[in-house]
Amino acid sequence: MHKAAFIFTHVVERPARRLILRRGKEADNYFDYAAEVGCSQSNNSTVWDVLLRIPDALGEPVGLWLPENMRSAGTGIYAHGVEVPADYRGTLPEGYDIIDLAPGHLMVFQGEPYDDAGFAEAVGACMDRIDTFDPRLYGWRYAPDLAPRMQLEPRGKRGYIEMRPVTRME
Repeated sequence: MHKAAFIFTHVVERPARRLILRRGKEADNYFDYAAEVGCSQSNNSTVWDVLLRIPDALGEPVGLWLPENMRSAGTGIYAHGVEVPADYRGTLPEGYDIIDLAPGHLMVFQGEPYDDAGFAEAVGACMDRIDTFDPRLYGWRYAPDLAPRMQLEPRGKRGYIEMRPVTRME
């Protein structure tokens, strides 16, 4: 028998906001994206380090899977970005874009803490479980065109965290 693993799930409401992002060229995942943009000495993507210095950020940087309606021609699905207030008028780093995100809801999935040595297995298992989750059981449906799917930096002490846009079922 396998040990049960828990994924904690809740829904958060997000205000209108903007997203500063650096798009990938062909990447559809973090590792391909990091190969495209390079890695820093801190072992993050170089983009991540730039995003950490954005003033007025509404949280930490995130990995993004962009819906088709938020992709630019000739770019990949995966990007890195950080949310800022809707009225943000700061300077954009060279090569970065900014897009508006409408108010909405995100379903947050948080896996159990894991040993960093088992990072790939723990994150992969959590992502697989998220992919099979049915939000309709709780009165929500996925709304992938409303906002990007987002992942926070995986850290073993807090577990893997991913967010997906949802709307209430009618």
